[in-house]
Amino acid sequence: MKLIFEKSAPGRRSQLLDRCDVEQFELPEKFRRAEKAPLPQLSEIDVDRHYSELNTRVHGVNTSFYPLGSCTMKYNPRVNEEIAALPGFTGIHPLAPEYSVQGCKEVIATAKKYLCEISGMDDMTFQPAAGAHGEFTGVMLIKQYHQSRGDQKRCKIIVPDSAHGTNPATAAMCGFEVVNIASAPDGCVDIEALKAALGDDTAGLMLTNPNPVGLFDENILEITRLVHEAGGLCYYDGANLNAVMGVVRPGDMGFDCTHMNLHKTFSTPHGGGGPGAGAVGCKAFLAPFLPKSALMDEEGHIQVRSFEGNFLIVVRALAYLLTLGKEGVPEASTNAVLNANYLMHQIKGTFEPAFDRICMHEFVLDLGAFKKETGVSALDVAKTLIDYGMHPPTMYFPLIVHEALMLEPTETESKDTLDWAAEVFRKVYELAHQDPEYMHEAPHHAQIGRPDEVLAARKPVVRFRPAE
Repeated sequence: MKLIFEKSAPGRRSQLLDRCDVEQFELPEKFRRAEKAPLPQLSEIDVDRHYSELNTRVHGVNTSFYPLGSCTMKYNPRVNEEIAALPGFTGIHPLAPEYSVQGCKEVIATAKKYLCEISGMDDMTFQPAAGAHGEFTGVMLIKQYHQSRGDQKRCKIIVPDSAHGTNPATAAMCGFEVVNIASAPDGCVDIEALKAALGDDTAGLMLTNPNPVGLFDENILEITRLVHEAGGLCYYDGANLNAVMGVVRPGDMGFDCTHMNLHKTFSTPHGGGGPGAGAVGCKAFLAPFLPKSALMDEEGHIQVRSFEGNFLIVVRALAYLLTLGKEGVPEASTNAVLNANYLMHQIKGTFEPAFDRICMHEFVLDLGAFKKETGVSALDVAKTLIDYGMHPPTMYFPLIVHEALMLEPTETESKDTLDWAAEVFRKVYELAHQDPEYMHEAPHHAQIGRPDEVLAARKPVVRFRPAE
C-alpha cells in the first residue's frame, strides 16, 4: 500500500473554500516557513479511498479476537461514544465562564465520586493523560509527602521483578532509586525478599494486584502492612483493575494511592496512541498534594496536564458506570475472570499455564518446554495466530516467564469466541509438531509478513523522504 504522500499529485484538491471575508493577518517573517510544507495534494475520493484501505489493514476488537494481556482490549459500547460527542461536551472551552460549564463540572464531580468508591480512595484528579502519566503523578504524591515531613532519606522505591515496565521507569523519573525484588515460586511477592529490601530509606512500594501474571496476591494485607511499618507508602498500579473493580478495592488492600486507566477499564477504546486518562486517586492525607486545575483552583497547585485533562474520556467513563450500575460493575469483573479461567482450562493439555492455579482476568502460558520439544518459539506461535485471524497475545512478558504468552480474553467475549480461540491454539500446537519450519516463516497470509524486528527496533524508518 502506498503512503498518502506517494499518492499525491500537484494541483489536486479536496475542497474549495469561499473567499476570505475578514481582514487577513500575516505572521511576522521570523515565524514563517522559508518553504511551503510538503503536504500531500489529493482529491476527495483519493483521501476517502486511502483511509478506507487503511481500515481494512487494521486489526481491532471490532474485527476479531484481541487477547492482548494486561491491556484490556475489550469491546466498548458505542453509546458512550455518542454521549461524549454531544455538543454540550465537545463545544466547551476550558476558559469559559464557570456558570456556563456547570454540567461538565457535575460530570467530573460525579465520576470522581464513583471512582473513589470503586478504588477505596478519598480524592482524585483527572489530569494525567495516560496510565504511565498517572503512575508519575502518584509517585510524585509519595515524594511530596515525604518531603513535606522533612524525611529526605527516603530515596528508594521497591518494585517486583514481574512489574509492568513503566513502574521502574516511573520511579526513576521521579528521582528514586529502584529496588527490584524477585518473585516467589508462586509468581507473587516474596515476603522474605520484601522484608530484606525494607528500611528507613524506603519511600514506597509499587505493586499491581492482580499481578502481571494474572494472580491475586493472597498476602496483600501483609505486604502493605510491612511497607507501612517501615514508614513507606503503597502505590497501586491500576492496570489490572478490570479483574477486581466492584469486588475488591485497592484502598481496602492498604494502598495509599492509585491510578486507573479510564481508557482500558472504563470504556474508552484502548490503543491507537490515545487520548487516554490515568485518573489518580489517593487517601485523604495525600489529597493536599494532588495537582489541581488552574481553572478550578486559585491556590497555585502544580499541574501535570492542562486544566482537567482529557475531559471527554471522563465523560465516557461516567456513561459506562451509569450504564452498568452498582450491580453491573462487579459483574463485568467476574465475567472477565470467568472467561480467562475458561480459556486457560480449554488450552491446557497443549500449551501449559506458567502457574497452574485459578487466575484472575488474564493468564500466562509458559512455552519453554514446548520450544525445546519442537523448536517453535513463543514468537513463532504468536505470528502463526495472525494467519488464523487472531491478534497475538502479549509476547515475552512478564520477564519472569522466558517463553511467555499472556492472554486476556476480557468480559465482552462470548463462549463461542473462546471455544474458537482454544481450537486455534490446538491447531497451532499440532502444526508445530508437524511442520515447525512453516511456523518459523509465519504469518503467510497477512498484509505484512515477518519483518526484521531487530532492524526495525534499532533503525526505524519513521519519516517519509520524497525522492530527489
